[in-house]
Amino acid sequence: MAASGARAERIANPTAVFTGLDKISGEISTFEAPVGKTVKFGALSVTPRVCYSRSASEDPQTTSFVEIDEETLSKKVQRLFNGWMFAASPGLNGVEHPVYDVWLKDCKGGKSSDPLPPPVVTAQPDAKPGKGKKGKGPAPDAAAPDGTSPEPGDAGADFFDQPMDPNAPQD
Repeated sequence: MAASGARAERIANPTAVFTGLDKISGEISTFEAPVGKTVKFGALSVTPRVCYSRSASEDPQTTSFVEIDEETLSKKVQRLFNGWMFAASPGLNGVEHPVYDVWLKDCKGGKSSDPLPPPVVTAQPDAKPGKGKKGKGPAPDAAAPDGTSPEPGDAGADFFDQPMDPNAPQD
């Protein structure tokens, strides 16, 4: 039997946030790029394909799959970078160009993909379960499909009428 740890849900975000450095002017800029759209930073075209983060209750981990192209002086486009960027480690997969540096700073705009907790349903003591039509349901002492009658306390027709024992062991 293999042990499995808890796995944090990733959140898909619609916008990636980058930081860029223009080495000629020394100017540092922060810019946003919608996922699937291309934005220009100097001679570079930056296109995030996905941008993932985690919920606020988890350790931060922001990643983005990014394509970065450069338009040369001869108007040719060449791919400079195609891969994952990690906001926690900007030096790991940031783009280092002779004139520009670009790295992932954050993702934003995503909604948590954590599922909502199931609703709490309480049984009414006088209500009996029905099958489709109002007032038509199994009789409280109806036989099970195998022909046996439910015993008090069994998971039979009168299960919900039994008081709960708070000291009973839980499975």
